Amino acid sequence: MATLAHPASDAAAHPPGHGYDASFVAAILDAALAGDSRIYALAGLQGTGKSTLSAQVAALGAQRGLRVVPLSIDDFYFGHGERQRLGREVHPLCATRGAPGSHDAALACAVLDALREGRTAALPRFDKIADDRLPESQWPRVAHADLVLFEGWFLKVPPQAPAELVAPLNALERDEDPHGRWRRWSNDALARDYPPLWARLPRLLLLRGPGFEVVPQWRWQQEQTLQAQHPGRQAMSQAQVLRFVQFFERVSRHALRVWPALAERSIDLDAQRRPLAGSPAPA
Repeated sequence: MATLAHPASDAAAHPPGHGYDASFVAAILDAALAGDSRIYALAGLQGTGKSTLSAQVAALGAQRGLRVVPLSIDDFYFGHGERQRLGREVHPLCATRGAPGSHDAALACAVLDALREGRTAALPRFDKIADDRLPESQWPRVAHADLVLFEGWFLKVPPQAPAELVAPLNALERDEDPHGRWRRWSNDALARDYPPLWARLPRLLLLRGPGFEVVPQWRWQQEQTLQAQHPGRQAMSQAQVLRFVQFFERVSRHALRVWPALAERSIDLDAQRRPLAGSPAPA
């Protein structure tokens, strides 16, 4: 069973705080625009800097007169009430956002279809501190998109074989899902609900970090940034972050194994999220 290191409190400099290099951002935008599809997928584990990169690409697109719409699979989490229902009816762990099964994949398909076809779309927004989806009246509306950047931590990942689910992977699975009911439910959702969404992502760029072991640190840095942006509200503590990333660990480790064969391009990052020399540039 894997053991995760406790996230350090002294975060090193990293792209989500400072942004990716301008030439790197330009290469990503050029690569995304080079294909026939208006949708370009960006995958990487939690904390990789996908949202930061998407925002930078959108800003550069605006400078070129293009409407680039960043979307995250996190925008499509089920609301708090729906996940509480799943927690009562299926398994208590289903009430926590994160794992496959906690997203409204059908809504994501509908939004991507509208943007791809040039129709006006309302973009869902999720408040991570409140742990709930914002009311639809607060969703921004987009009438046109030259390019949609759809980012997420497990994009296009297939389900695991049943035999792979038997042994618990971490303390959360061992102590709170000893019989495997939650992880089987999540894996079934991955097999049932997500393939239509994956089919709408014809091109995938992978930001590949050094391994899952860096995710607690990266995710804690994210939480510190979120807290700084909302000083009057309470984000997660380090202990809560360490427990939270265990919800993602199984699918994340599976994703690292299967992504190289699924991605159009892969860019290796070091522990500070800097693209490594020799990693193939987007083209």
